[in-house]
Amino acid sequence: MNAQTKIEPTALTLDTGWQLSRIGCEETLEVALPFDVHSALLAEGRIEDPYWRDNEAKTDWVHESDWLVARDFTHGPVEGRYTLTLEAVDCHAVVSLNGQVIGTPGNRFMRHDLDATEALREGDNRLEIRLLSNSSEAKRRAEQAPFPVPHIDWNNRIPHYNFLRKPQCDAGWDWGIALSPLGIYGEVRLQRTDPLRLDDVLVRQHHDGGKVVIEVELHVDVARPVETSAQLTIDGQTVSADAKLWPGQGTVTVSTEIRNPRLWWPVGHGAQEMYDLTVRIAGQIRSMRIGLREIELLTDKDEIGHRFAFRVNGREIFMRGANWIPADALPQRATPGAVEDLLDSALEANMNMLRIWGGGTYEPDWFYRMCSEKGLLVWQDFMFACNLYPAQDRAWLDGVRLEARQQIRRLSQHPCMALWCGDNELIGALGWFDEAKADRDRYLALYDRLNHALEEAIQDEAPGVPWWPSSPSVGPLNFGDGWHDDTSGDMHFWDVWHSAKDFEHYRTVRPRFCSEFGFQSFPSTRLIESFTEPQDRNVSSRVMDVHQRNRGGNSRIVETMSRYFRFPDSFGDMCWLSQIGQGLAMKTAIEFWRSNKPRCMGTLYWQLNDTWPVASWASLEYGGGWKATQYLARRFHAPVMVTAQPDETTGDIVLWAVNDTGSPVSIDVTARSVRFGGEIAELDTWQAVCPPDRAVEVARLAAGSLIDDAFLHFDWADPDGVHVGENEYLPMRPKAYDIGTPRITADTGTAPDGTPQVTLTTDRPALWVTWDLGGDTVWSDNCLTLLPGRPKVLRATRQRRSHLPDSRPEARALKG
Repeated sequence: MNAQTKIEPTALTLDTGWQLSRIGCEETLEVALPFDVHSALLAEGRIEDPYWRDNEAKTDWVHESDWLVARDFTHGPVEGRYTLTLEAVDCHAVVSLNGQVIGTPGNRFMRHDLDATEALREGDNRLEIRLLSNSSEAKRRAEQAPFPVPHIDWNNRIPHYNFLRKPQCDAGWDWGIALSPLGIYGEVRLQRTDPLRLDDVLVRQHHDGGKVVIEVELHVDVARPVETSAQLTIDGQTVSADAKLWPGQGTVTVSTEIRNPRLWWPVGHGAQEMYDLTVRIAGQIRSMRIGLREIELLTDKDEIGHRFAFRVNGREIFMRGANWIPADALPQRATPGAVEDLLDSALEANMNMLRIWGGGTYEPDWFYRMCSEKGLLVWQDFMFACNLYPAQDRAWLDGVRLEARQQIRRLSQHPCMALWCGDNELIGALGWFDEAKADRDRYLALYDRLNHALEEAIQDEAPGVPWWPSSPSVGPLNFGDGWHDDTSGDMHFWDVWHSAKDFEHYRTVRPRFCSEFGFQSFPSTRLIESFTEPQDRNVSSRVMDVHQRNRGGNSRIVETMSRYFRFPDSFGDMCWLSQIGQGLAMKTAIEFWRSNKPRCMGTLYWQLNDTWPVASWASLEYGGGWKATQYLARRFHAPVMVTAQPDETTGDIVLWAVNDTGSPVSIDVTARSVRFGGEIAELDTWQAVCPPDRAVEVARLAAGSLIDDAFLHFDWADPDGVHVGENEYLPMRPKAYDIGTPRITADTGTAPDGTPQVTLTTDRPALWVTWDLGGDTVWSDNCLTLLPGRPKVLRATRQRRSHLPDSRPEARALKG
């Protein structure tokens, strides 16, 4: 977890030279950390690719088995106390050193510090870690519980994972494969920890005018009485604090003051200034980079209900982003390179916040460092999602308390941290299960025990990051309907997808902050070809059903598509058009909610990424390829954006301008009427000053301003050409228009600087024109409206790395 720790010479890092074997089998494989068992077996050809066709269940024997990872090492003279530290062990294990059991880890989210003093010997040593079957352990614990603790069995193919402290989606989700991986995803190191062991470093910031007080709290485990000193170095100054420590847990606090600080800002609002910080105690060193910022969650009462808005360094900022799930269902594949590609894509789509969802995992330190360096804020859930939990078990709850404190301390150094949230949808889960409906008081008491333990951890550690009890939540100690109450708190709005309502239904609510909403699409045919045979490539085939985890999801995609578009001619067209439908759904919601700023101060759609190749709500398909929604997000997330919204009362079309920068922006807006036969009529140009604190009405087009077969197209620009964009509004659904078949010409070439580019032209108005969708190149624009006589030049802005075969770029546009 503490990836930046500098290991002193007295420490031995044990990341290589391990032998993996299945209990009861003699055959071994060599592995190095980090690793998961499935990936190790796959690399050696011992299992088939679990992502291929319907292979998933063929690998169940892996999570149903116990596994042994072992290695030998030599050690010099044994003097004093020694600790074996294991990070990210998944999940229940028995650790033995020279045949002596020294620990039984049982929490994937904790660092485990095991006393190795009595078992360690000079010379040859053997370390063994027996990874117990996750699924068997979950079943055993559920059977031992004094009463049923229900889990979300319609999402989890493997039952009872609410009893395990590991990613809940490892048991399957409505977008996720159920592999239940086992492995070790962090370091294993042996260290002399006499007279003390430095466990955690908690960084606090106290902002006061033109200065910041940095307070660093060192959490230590002391072996024997000791007098020592701790040093803090930052911004060219070193300060010390003397301490007299006694055996057991202890803390040492060191603080200093920085005057005229260089502040860290989220992307789009200033620089991501960072400071190097180092602490030392008893020969142990931790080095990190911190950013100085003050972040607040505003929930004050107003005439509507209660606000939900973030304020950073005194500035209220509208949050634009998405929900983050684990980067891969096989943890070994979630490398820094793969993750950074996803984060870069979020940044390129004008996002400034990601919500790390509670059914996944706390990410490694390098993830949060990347977010901090890029200016991406992080809404961090504690890892509880959609289940009820066994908080009647004191040992389980004590483990959760320790997990929470370790994570709060670990992540306190990262300026990207914007919120600690207690869980995902646990309040809703109280009404999902028959057991809880029949005995609500019992299960509400369980929830309160768990949620209160997390809140106390935040209060005690005081990391300077706001706390929110649950998502969605109307507010603290309020068990109201966060799915339908749009007056207070954060909202999950799922009526359009789960209740099969029209996209226009998004305009019936005006949330204060919408932290989940989404619509599905199929991935690109390029990705589909990576897990199917040709005969599988039909949306109702068995294999396509396997790669759709939401019951009836493929049918819903197709049925909703038929409401808005004429039926496609081929499987490839079907997949492409599903992405246009997904993008239209997200555009409808987000542009409307942004036009309600400051009532609404954030939208985080579900979801950014996928863990395996699947039809889902993601805007980045598995492997990071951009779906149409990701390109549309770049436009509907633009810091300065103009949108057209219908006035349901008058029938007018209203142009709204939204400015999410820190200063007023002046723009010129020009609108035109476009008919698919090719006739384009300029309507008017308006000037507007867009304040940063609210959306403003730019113009109002009276009902009937557009003839029946026309749509509205408009563009805007500020005087400096920094904030430039265009948009469209269709008064009717696309299938109601005689769109025809545009002839799109794509001329490829290179820009003067050698960058690949393509020039797109059309003979008639064309909607949602795409080029190379699903390819490895990120283009400057895509999924756009193309008008005759107005060529569009797309430039390659980034070349991604992909595991998929190369594809031949092609242009597509809506036909009808």
